[in-house]
Amino acid sequence: MHDELTALAGRLAAAGGQDALPCPDPVNAAMIRNWTQALGDTGTWDDVAPPAMIQVWSMPGLVRRPDQKGVADDPLRLLEDNGYTGIVATNCDQTYDRYVKVGERLRTRMRFGGVTGPKKTAMGEGYFVTWYQSWYDENDERVAEMLFRVLKFKPNKKQPPAPGGKYPLQPAIGRDTAFFWDGVDAGELRIQRCADCGALRHPPGPMCPKCQSPNRDYVVASGRGEVHSYVVHHHPPVPGRTPPFVVAVVELEEGVRIVGNVNGCAPDDVKVGMPVRLVFERMDDELVLPQWTPADAPPPPEEPAAPPAAEAPAADGLRIELTPTFIISTAIATRDFMPVHHDPALARAQGSKDIFVNILTSVGLVQRYALETVPDAALESIEVRLGAPAYAGDTLTLTGDRVDERTLRVRGAVSLGDHLTATVRFRGDAE
Repeated sequence: MHDELTALAGRLAAAGGQDALPCPDPVNAAMIRNWTQALGDTGTWDDVAPPAMIQVWSMPGLVRRPDQKGVADDPLRLLEDNGYTGIVATNCDQTYDRYVKVGERLRTRMRFGGVTGPKKTAMGEGYFVTWYQSWYDENDERVAEMLFRVLKFKPNKKQPPAPGGKYPLQPAIGRDTAFFWDGVDAGELRIQRCADCGALRHPPGPMCPKCQSPNRDYVVASGRGEVHSYVVHHHPPVPGRTPPFVVAVVELEEGVRIVGNVNGCAPDDVKVGMPVRLVFERMDDELVLPQWTPADAPPPPEEPAAPPAAEAPAADGLRIELTPTFIISTAIATRDFMPVHHDPALARAQGSKDIFVNILTSVGLVQRYALETVPDAALESIEVRLGAPAYAGDTLTLTGDRVDERTLRVRGAVSLGDHLTATVRFRGDAE
């Protein structure tokens, strides 16, 4: 299959761009209204479309016409037929020559970029497929261009448990350890202490190894430490985990060591001596595990009692509650009908733990954050690279760093780490 795929990719790349095809619909106010409402965009878009919508105008929708064949369809189908049934977008770089106006009828042209692989990824073995797309007005003037890359992968055989199910690896809780798990439920990391000599010990036990006293109580740890040692786990499969992942021995500030996973960064980024902080990971409706994340990772936001679909930007960023309604409605508003954004069962069958935000929505949220951060600016380009999936039930927090008057770096964090990193460029002076 690899040789056939490589040959096919070579032929497609050599063929150059497709003939320009008309977009299914003219730029229209109804689609703009659906898009802005779903994404919580409150900007004024009376006469022009949000630039991050550019791909929406050429999306085929639920039913694709015969003349809407994509330039990457044949490589993607070949991969699908050979067991690479999972798909997830990884990169989207858009450049805007100008904003398109309501009523314009656009045409689009695609050309194939290439195929890279096979690659070992956290999702499974896969191939990266890249193509380019441009949009033109009725005078054949280009209005926008985009690089788009997806990973087509073989889903890992072991899948995470379904939401609401029982996590299969349950801890044994006895008289010596109940205080520890009670602490986890209360959001605390409790370390056993000898009530006589004050020595700390972990894991908990019935007797102090220093003075042999059976009397004990506990202290609440600060939740800060550093990686003492670690391994990168590849095999055997672990329920609820997608290899490779890091299992570390963390030395706490209090002087004891504890084992846990390091989440929120790539395994290659973990080093001995790396500062980490405590996070709690919910495994099912009852079990929560203490885990670790890099000390400089953004803290997870607290869950409100009744989370709305989207909230206005706070001083420390834009916070989006990823309810199923938000994920599904934004996918539909961007005319993306891939089942992984709508159907939890099919999403899990393709290697995900639930439905997740599509990349068109991610680009739109970056635009929303950028224009709320720099009001009245005009966008020149948005470059987005995806990382951890943004699953239903999580929270996406967008923060930014103004590099200069024309450049904004954006980071979108979820509980698993960075969902996206993006670079936004403005036209002219964007004060």
